[in-house]
Amino acid sequence: MPSRLLLKDGFVLTLDPALGDLPRADVLVEDGKIAQIGPDLPVTDAETLDAAGTVVVPGFVDTHRHMWETVLRGVLPACTLDGYLAQVIGAIGPAYRPEDVYTGNLLGALEALNAGITTIVDWSHCNNTPEHADAGITALRAAGIRAMYAHGTPAGGEWWAYSELGHPADARRIREQYFSSEDDLLTFALAVRGPGVSRPEVCVHDWRLARELEARISVHVGMRITGVHGQAIAELDRAGLLGPDTTYVHANTSTDDELAMIKRTGGSASVAPYVEMLMGHGHPPITRMLEQGVTPSLSIDVATSVPGDMFTQMRTALAQGRISSFGDDVDVAFAPALTHADVLGFATRAGAQACGLADRIGTLAPGKDADIVLIRADDINTMPLVDPVATVVTSADTANVDTVIVRGEIRKRAGKLVGVDLARLRADAERSRDHVLRSSGMTPSWLPQN
Repeated sequence: MPSRLLLKDGFVLTLDPALGDLPRADVLVEDGKIAQIGPDLPVTDAETLDAAGTVVVPGFVDTHRHMWETVLRGVLPACTLDGYLAQVIGAIGPAYRPEDVYTGNLLGALEALNAGITTIVDWSHCNNTPEHADAGITALRAAGIRAMYAHGTPAGGEWWAYSELGHPADARRIREQYFSSEDDLLTFALAVRGPGVSRPEVCVHDWRLARELEARISVHVGMRITGVHGQAIAELDRAGLLGPDTTYVHANTSTDDELAMIKRTGGSASVAPYVEMLMGHGHPPITRMLEQGVTPSLSIDVATSVPGDMFTQMRTALAQGRISSFGDDVDVAFAPALTHADVLGFATRAGAQACGLADRIGTLAPGKDADIVLIRADDINTMPLVDPVATVVTSADTANVDTVIVRGEIRKRAGKLVGVDLARLRADAERSRDHVLRSSGMTPSWLPQN
């Protein structure tokens, strides 16, 4: 990492209300942190990176992804939620070895970096043995991404069908072994199952464990799953478990009163609009959340069915959030409130808040960690530049991500990941794919059966 790095002459979208948008500005990075932002900074002793022709934004934050599933990319492109749970969690997940988790996490983390996602919440629920968890954490560190590792249960139906099994006690070892530093790229959380998936006494046990370990909490709520009914957030509220340390994922069927409970208790939310509509979780509650004062963050969820970039999620969120304001009365004007600027905030500021990292990332400002992405605004699908926020949200895609920086380290430069052996990664991913699909009896017809 260069001790001083100067990003020169980019269109800087700070997402900081005090700094605003700067049409031609420099960003000076010193020792992994943003030191200055402004036009024509008088710096001569720094490595200079030409940012002209790019839009400079904070790194995207993906607040919920099951990273281990990346080696199953596209295995269920048009499934239902019930089908996903039966096949991936029930059948394929138990076949995973620690090396398969490692490869899935490494591939997923590098895919995220390639797409400008600098922070990810790894909702890790394939911890079939302690070695599986060790492998997942090791892969995240090897990738160089900022990650909140959310430790979950093993895969398998006994953990997910109104389970009587409390969260694995190995979480204590993991917390002590890997997450003792408060100034690390990797932070710790618990991925808990919640009401309807585990019994009420298990929820109490899991929340108490998380708070004993001073871990943030991430939980799925409000999904249309056959046989799972009720109001999960309200049940947690009655148990006295809601709090500012918790992120509620999906919340598609959660009531407006439940969404108001998130706001009242200081919690955060993660919406994965593409997969929620694809699999039938329910209508993404973006506008309903906003009406209750909850600003959602965005997430990818599963590579089994969903592309692994934030551009897809931002566009889906914008379109779905706006059409939810559409009425059937032709005499009432269509007047949605959601804008592309709102959605960019979901993908950056709100994500940082959901991870408890708003003091470090999510905006570009002096003193923040230098998690920065340069997106080309002079490519065939992004030029000419008119509205830089629109360029990022509605025009750009992964191919336009020129440079990705995580706490001052350049992870992607001139459109290429830095220091990644793609041939080896591809071979490892294919070996893991072959093993888990053959072991679970889901080998596609074109792939040899043995």
